[in-house]
Amino acid sequence: MANNSKNHIWLKPLILVLIVGGLTLIFYKTGLIHFFLSKEKLLRFMDSLGPAAFAGFILLQVVQVVAAPIPGEVTGLLGGYLYGPVLGVFLSTIGLTLGSYIAFALSRAFGRPFVDRVVDKSVIGRFDYLLHHKGAFLVFLLFLIPGFPKDYLCYILGLGHLSTMEFLVIGGTGRLFGTILLTLGGDYIRRNQYGKFSILVGVALIVVFVAIAYKDKLERLFRIWHVTSRRKERRKEMKGK
Repeated sequence: MANNSKNHIWLKPLILVLIVGGLTLIFYKTGLIHFFLSKEKLLRFMDSLGPAAFAGFILLQVVQVVAAPIPGEVTGLLGGYLYGPVLGVFLSTIGLTLGSYIAFALSRAFGRPFVDRVVDKSVIGRFDYLLHHKGAFLVFLLFLIPGFPKDYLCYILGLGHLSTMEFLVIGGTGRLFGTILLTLGGDYIRRNQYGKFSILVGVALIVVFVAIAYKDKLERLFRIWHVTSRRKERRKEMKGK
């Protein structure tokens, strides 16, 4: 079981590398690489789409949260590459917030049987303690720290005690840091600032791999923290009575 868990931890980064590498090979073999490497051609094409380009990008972010067919890191970089740091963060945040709301609302509407079909049971088991109490700050940390399954958390939290507004505020602010970093990375590529991009990627990789390496310990710490805070609240309630 332990080996399977460790293999699962490294699965997503491996899939991301394979997808990026595979797409690069396809683009190179078909000649599409020249279109995507020409920022002028790509931006002219996006501009020709008008408002539809904005709507399409937002929809892409929504889909990657709800159905997760592609890694969110790819769409985050794409936003910075196409729209720059300010507009890229703005559009990504809209898409991620809408996608998170849809996942949360679906979970709240259809309940545990639906979530059991969408989310792996092992993931639900790891975060089931979030279903018994709000733990707003703890949820914020889970969205903030890399390596945690944020999209799945949207479904799980829909079964808990957070209100829709609390969820959107906490999830939105928690995702914002990662969104800014990814968008900056895409903008650096757009401006040919590969030195800054390399530094950003290096720092991000260190943070991600540290988070992955200590993910189990962090989850245990968060669970203990959650239980302790819950006990303190119960004691206060008993004293109030």
